[in-house]
Amino acid sequence: MSTTAQRLPANGENVPTRPLISIRDLGKRYETRKGATVALDGIDLDIAEGEFVSVVGPSGCGKTTLLKILAGLEERTTGDALLGGTPITGPRNDIGIAFQGSVMLPWRRIIENVLLPVELNEKPTPAHRERAHALLALVGLGEFGDSYPNELSGGMQQRAAICRALVHDPSLLLLDEPFGALDALTRDQLNVQLNSVWEQSGKTALLITHSISEAVYLSQRVVVMSPRPGRIVDVIEVPFGRKRGTEILTDPTFGEVADKIRQHFNGERKNG
Repeated sequence: MSTTAQRLPANGENVPTRPLISIRDLGKRYETRKGATVALDGIDLDIAEGEFVSVVGPSGCGKTTLLKILAGLEERTTGDALLGGTPITGPRNDIGIAFQGSVMLPWRRIIENVLLPVELNEKPTPAHRERAHALLALVGLGEFGDSYPNELSGGMQQRAAICRALVHDPSLLLLDEPFGALDALTRDQLNVQLNSVWEQSGKTALLITHSISEAVYLSQRVVVMSPRPGRIVDVIEVPFGRKRGTEILTDPTFGEVADKIRQHFNGERKNG
């Protein structure tokens, strides 16, 4: 099993690239009145610059805990997590995050919500506004910058949330089931748009998801985690190019990769 950073071009050949994220022997333990709970144990993973990696696993396996540690929102108990060679010790301006809920501020227009990460550090410049409008246009919301959140559907708000996570041009994009609350049709449509955004932006992305098909569609590699304590049990390469259309959903290789991931969880159900 390889956890080293690799980029997989369209021809399927592995091309090693410099890791942006380096995780070594990462562990997380929570102390409770009933004793210690180990959420993560011995996580080792490299993620290359420009790579899209998904993490799948059963509920409670520590997927979101891992994301929060990488976001600087939670402290690790053991091990190291590095971004660009620097330890992650707290929130950083070079990280963008989109959660399952869009969390749009209802009294602010969409363009103002998108610009919020910039405003937390400086007064938005015309260049920031131009980037925000360009991102909204990229996800099909170019005409909705002056709208309020209650005038947009849930899917449209989630698209705006992706723009907000990217507006300050972060090195790393963290996605915690951003489309998890949406219906299947809307989710599929947004995954196509997310692939387009990632392909054009060249950002490094880490997605937490319960959807195997979503992970395979979006990712270059899929990390499979065990039940708690969360450990990496497999890292599966996805042999498709960066730019993807819905036609790959019916490609036999897509089904084979999804089945390879699914086998890990079928085994757990049989043994449970």
